[in-house]
Parts: sequence; C-alpha cells; structure tokens
Amino acid sequence: MRTRLAIKVHAVLEKLFPERRVFLKSDTDTRFIRLKSGTQLIALSGAGLIVAWAIIATAILMMDSIGSGNFREQAKRDQRIYQDRLNQISSERDARAEEALAAQSRFNAALEQISNMQSELLASETRRRELETGIEVIQTTLRETMRDRETARNALTAMEDNGNRGGLAADPVIPVQMDFMTTALADAARDRDRIQADALAALDQRDELELEIKLMRERNDQIFRQLEEAMAISVEPLNKMFREAGMPPERIIEQVRSGYNGQGGPLTPISFSTRGEEPTPDELRANKLLHQMDTLNLYRIAADKAPFANPVHRSVRYTSGFGYRRDPKTGGRRMHNGSDFAGPQGTHIFATADGVVTHAGWQSGYGKVVVIKHAFGIETRYAHTSRVHVKKGQRVSRGDHIADMGNTGRSTGTHLHYEVRVNGRPVNPMTYIKAARNVF
Repeated sequence: MRTRLAIKVHAVLEKLFPERRVFLKSDTDTRFIRLKSGTQLIALSGAGLIVAWAIIATAILMMDSIGSGNFREQAKRDQRIYQDRLNQISSERDARAEEALAAQSRFNAALEQISNMQSELLASETRRRELETGIEVIQTTLRETMRDRETARNALTAMEDNGNRGGLAADPVIPVQMDFMTTALADAARDRDRIQADALAALDQRDELELEIKLMRERNDQIFRQLEEAMAISVEPLNKMFREAGMPPERIIEQVRSGYNGQGGPLTPISFSTRGEEPTPDELRANKLLHQMDTLNLYRIAADKAPFANPVHRSVRYTSGFGYRRDPKTGGRRMHNGSDFAGPQGTHIFATADGVVTHAGWQSGYGKVVVIKHAFGIETRYAHTSRVHVKKGQRVSRGDHIADMGNTGRSTGTHLHYEVRVNGRPVNPMTYIKAARNVF
C-alpha cells in the first residue's frame, strides 16, 4: 500500500516537476547537475517561504510606520490642545488677577469713603447732641425768662397802677429782651430740624453703601474662587510630573526661588497696614493667590531647566532601555546607562532642557557626543551622532537642534544613545520623558 502511494506521489511530482539537467561546460570538459523532482519542490518551497516572509515583514514595517505616524500626529494634536489650554488658563489667570486688584482698589476706596462718612456722621451726631444740650439750656433759660417776664409784667402792671396813681414811668428794656430770646429759640429749633434731616440722609446713604459693599464682596468671592480653581488645575499636573521624576517639588522650587529672588510687577504681595491693623480676608486670599502664581512661574522655570522632553521628535524605534542587558559586541551581561532610539541617518537630535554644553566632540565609546549640564545637578548625553551643531560653552534651550543621528563610536547601527545623570549617577531617561507626557 505504501509502495503504491509512493509511486503515485512520485508520478505526480515527475509530471509537475520533470527531472532537469543543468549543463556546465568548460573548454576541456562538460558536466551536468541533475535536478530531481524533490529537489525542485524543496527549492520552490524555500523561495515561496522567503517571498512570503518578505511580504509579511514589509507589511509589518508599513503598519508600524503608519501607526507611529498616527501616534505622533495625535501626540502633536494633544500637545497643541494642552498648550492652547495652558495659554487660555494663563490669560484667565492674568485677567482674574487684574480684576482682583481692581476690585481690591475699589473696595479700599469704598472703605475709605465709608470711613469719612462715618467720621462726618459721628461729628454730626456730636453736633446734634451739643445742639440738643444747647436747646435744653435755651428752653430752661426761656422758661425762667418767661417766668421772669410774667413776674416783670405783674410788677410792671403794679408799677403802672402805682404810676397812674403816683406818676411813675414803665421800663422798656424787658420787652426787647423777650423778643431777642424768642428769635434765638426759633433759630435753634430750625438748626435742630436741619441737623436731624442731615443725619437721616447720612444713615440712608450708609445703608446704600453697605449694600454696594456686600455685592462687591460677593463678586470678589466669586473671582477668588475661579482663580483658586484655575491655580489648582494648573499646579497639580506640574507637581505630579516632578514627583514622578523623583524630584521633590518643594526642594526644586526652593532652589529656583534662590536663583530668582527678585520681586515686582503684578505678583507683588499686597502690603498690610503699618498701624498694626489685622489684614482683611480678601487681602489674605489675594496674597495667597499671588503666592500660588509665583509658585506656578517657578514651576515653569524649573520645568524648562529639567529634561522633561524627548530628544527625537520624529518617528523612531525604541531599541534598548536602561538597565542590565546582553552586550551586542561581546555577548556578555553589561549595564546600559541610557535609552537607545534607532532611526534614519541624520535624524535631528534636540536638547531636552535649558543648559550649557560642556563637551561637543569625540569621546571613547560614545563616538561623537554632546554633553549638556543643566540645573539641579542634572546632565544629559547624546552619543553616536554623525554631526554636532554646538560647541563647548554654548548655552542652549529646550528644543534646540544640537546634533544628527549617526553610527559613530561603539555602535552596531544608526541610533541615538541618550543618557540622564543626576549628580554624576545615571538614571532612567524614560522616567523624565514619561512624567512629562501629561503636561507638555
């Protein structure tokens, strides 16, 4: 049974792949190579496998390239959206700060006006009391005078009676004094009524000012709440970014503040009274917001000085990470102090933070390398480059084009070896790159 099956299979192979001979002729001899059916089948199968592998590999590479391009475009869109959001928040923050300062100025002016009116009201009240006291004195004097007048009239009547009988003349001074006292009393009554009317008008105006101050305080409270929410939204991602990178925000902010200790402009704290008065709640909230704005500005300065960025902006392959790995040259286990990004020859390499170039040129093992010193004891290295665009001592900013990707030094292919060192000790660069993905 097996023999018949083998004969049938052989017959089919002979029909599909007949035996062929390849003749090799020389000047003195002629030889041939006989290609059996099985050999031809094996060769054809191998060629088919190679073609299929090439097609699949090409498809995978194209899909990876398309996916990387889409991811890069999405990342750029997300970055633009976040930048627009940050700019919008900054504009709102500045507008709210100006509104808060203007409201504080209006509030202080209103307080000063109320204080003046209260002083005038107290003076009017004091004058009213003095006038009431004077009126009481005048009324008492008037009653006494009227009693005296009645006594004088009675005496005058008696004198007139006696004069008529004895020929004496009447005294004209008493009626004149009575007319003077009556006129003075009427004037005092008019002054009292006028002062009472002024006092009532001042009380009404005080009520209107108190209502206006209440509405202004509610508006100030709304502005303060919006500013406080905006500051919390702005500071929290930066705080998280520094903590994920292993950089305590308090220590970093203190270091930046020690280098930028000048003050002035819109972030100057509101000065308190020099007369020993306690600051108002609005003054305390305004100063707290100004302090948070100053902290946010220090965060921005610190973020520019730390390597929170990707050294390559185009689509590349992440080929090797930080840590122990198999050495591509010797095959042994060896510590890899950075991250490798493979890409085309000449791919642009960018500085990941503000700093000063301390080395730009050839270095054993690294090939052509650029070394940049940053703040907080951080140093970045960009190795195996084909061309260097900076020189030693040059100051660079984040995003500056500093070199091109190459294959110099101890390297097995075109790639960038990127290192981050803190106080001379190498750390994982992806810690900084990943920490900044939600911020930049």
